[in-house]
Amino acid sequence: MKKILSVSFFMLSLSLFSQQKIDRKALVSRHNVQITAIDTLASLTVGNGAFAYTVDVTGLQTFPEEYQRGIPLGTQAEWGWDSYKNTEKYKFSETLKEVDQYGRKISYSTQIKEPARKKEAVEWFRQNPHLLQLGNIGFEITKKDGSLVKPEDIKAINQKLNLWTGKIESYFEVEGTPVKVITACDQTKDVLGFKVESDLIQQGRLKIRVRIPFPTGLWGDMGTKWEEKQDVTISEVAIAGTDMGKKWGGKQDYKSNLKIKNKSEATITHIMDSISYDINLKWKGTASIIEKAKHYFVVEPSKSNTIELSCAFVQTDKNKAVIPSFEAIEKSSIAGWESFWKSGAAVDFSGSTDKRANELERRVILSQYLTKVQCTGKVPPQETGLTYNSWFGKPHLEMHWWHGVHFALWDRPELLENSLPWYQKVFEKAKNIAKRQGFEGARWQKMTDPDGNESPSSVGAFLIWQQPHFITYADLIYQAKPTTATLNLYSERVFETANFMASFANYDTKTDRYVLGPWVIPAQERFKAIETFNPTYELAYWNWALKTAISWKKKLNQEVPKKWEEVLAKLSPLPIANGVYLATESATDSYTNPEFKTDHPSVLGTFGMLPETSLLDKKIMKNTFNLVWDTWSWDKTWGWDFPMTAMSAARLQMPEKAIDALFMNVTTNTYLKNGHNYQSGRLTLYLPGNGGLLTAVAMMCAGWEGNTIENPGFPKDGTWKVRSEGFKKMF
Repeated sequence: MKKILSVSFFMLSLSLFSQQKIDRKALVSRHNVQITAIDTLASLTVGNGAFAYTVDVTGLQTFPEEYQRGIPLGTQAEWGWDSYKNTEKYKFSETLKEVDQYGRKISYSTQIKEPARKKEAVEWFRQNPHLLQLGNIGFEITKKDGSLVKPEDIKAINQKLNLWTGKIESYFEVEGTPVKVITACDQTKDVLGFKVESDLIQQGRLKIRVRIPFPTGLWGDMGTKWEEKQDVTISEVAIAGTDMGKKWGGKQDYKSNLKIKNKSEATITHIMDSISYDINLKWKGTASIIEKAKHYFVVEPSKSNTIELSCAFVQTDKNKAVIPSFEAIEKSSIAGWESFWKSGAAVDFSGSTDKRANELERRVILSQYLTKVQCTGKVPPQETGLTYNSWFGKPHLEMHWWHGVHFALWDRPELLENSLPWYQKVFEKAKNIAKRQGFEGARWQKMTDPDGNESPSSVGAFLIWQQPHFITYADLIYQAKPTTATLNLYSERVFETANFMASFANYDTKTDRYVLGPWVIPAQERFKAIETFNPTYELAYWNWALKTAISWKKKLNQEVPKKWEEVLAKLSPLPIANGVYLATESATDSYTNPEFKTDHPSVLGTFGMLPETSLLDKKIMKNTFNLVWDTWSWDKTWGWDFPMTAMSAARLQMPEKAIDALFMNVTTNTYLKNGHNYQSGRLTLYLPGNGGLLTAVAMMCAGWEGNTIENPGFPKDGTWKVRSEGFKKMF
């Protein structure tokens, strides 16, 4: 009897524990980032989702060269794009290559290698426009002997990112003299605030430097190119990465003009090829500003041991806002971040005995911070967010799923919805791509820019898995706001997306079925476009998305297109061999060819990212999962592959495997001290990994439609205590 009472009491206590409201401030604050030594992979960022500023241990961007091989010290805004002058008058049509597809010629924008003129045109359209590093704001601190401080001169480092307030509080010493710095970002404007306290100011030994770097024109841009020159050095190529060779565009005659407005305000206007922007400076305290060199300015405070500096970045023709004070910026940061953390969902793993629980909680908290800072603007983000360029700063729309879906599942749908009007902005261009290729509807871009232009790519041009994404986003918003107004807002783009999908599927008269490809590359980018057809994940996605579009038609009492129903009814089955799903029907050696067991195991997305479809056999899916788990080359994968695997494991009722997937000991599954998902020396941060983690954890907590298991993605052996609130179910 005592044993029964004891068990009952335990179950009651557990139930009460799970019902307690989570102390969100305590949850978030226990994962504040603390830095006590220079670590070039531990840079910290403040931002507002459309603008971000990344700092070193000084709280400013004092040592950008030293950090360029780690997490670079970037300053980027989603509006900050420039294009070099098209002096050779390249035309986009020069990037097009025709292929024989479905018995007709279809043009794709690819990386043509010859003749030289077309290759140069391809390179120009890949690198233009490019996202800019807007400015470098750092300290100039002089030692007693008159020399400038170097990283090794920074002592007694104690820096903290206060996640609850969004502020970075930095402390360090130079030759025994303390320096205290507070760094914050306004949450509604692209404005930075700094408060610096040190006796070095009165001594004339601490100044604030504003430098404007040149764009590299390379695959990457770390914001450290200070001098204009014709050729890029080999070392710069090694750091930034390039697929263009050494030449990057020739001499650019940029201008930076200083206008001193009064004793406490100044404006630097930077004029480039296709953009002009202002850096507006306002300080509290006695200070002056000088132009030290071309594109190089110094704010020199004096008479006090404190200076407060506000720094606003804005396009020149939009320069109408009053520059807020440091105090106002600080208040904006505190209020904005408190509102963010109190909104949406939360999960608390305290009390778990699994040793991985605290680390998962840390990754979850920091991933929320990083994706809010870097991925919540009006344009789909690039994979390195607003820190430094990868792929010239251009968004990849297949990755928008990984950047944005989690916001809806964490009950912050408005943060996903921020970027959805962009699809309306570029809608006509998407329809023109489909029209050029002889298809109906809208074919969404892959590698693109803020205006929705295509970028030539021998891979991206043939990807199709970004196509159904818009239907995913729209349906997630409809789940959050199930109204006719939501349907009306997104229905045109949903239906034109579906029109392309139905048009792209090719009817095979011999087999009486619709086929995807050839001339497709799956999400697993290991297959030749010319010979690839019917990738498993894409078939399942076509099935789900067409069904969803049909359901939208019915909700709006509109006639369902017969072509949609026909394609859905006769869509090819998922390809099977030896009791497992192949990566693609054309690759019968999916699991025997070593090359085909690298990159994304996207076959797992068939039942993980996607719900159970009418094409799926769960027994075969489980066999597939086990084969992939046991034989995949996991060291040749990407950061979002691990949460994708966890989602599949959770749906297959293998929660232990879901946790194991999230903690697989692989370099690309590394989460740094600042929370960034590290991939390699070339790609030191990778935000799709952070977004994927948040999507997986949301599904592991709340589950999906039809699921009745509480916290279905977590083991039920007592080692995990999961308290969650506010999550929304996935499809």
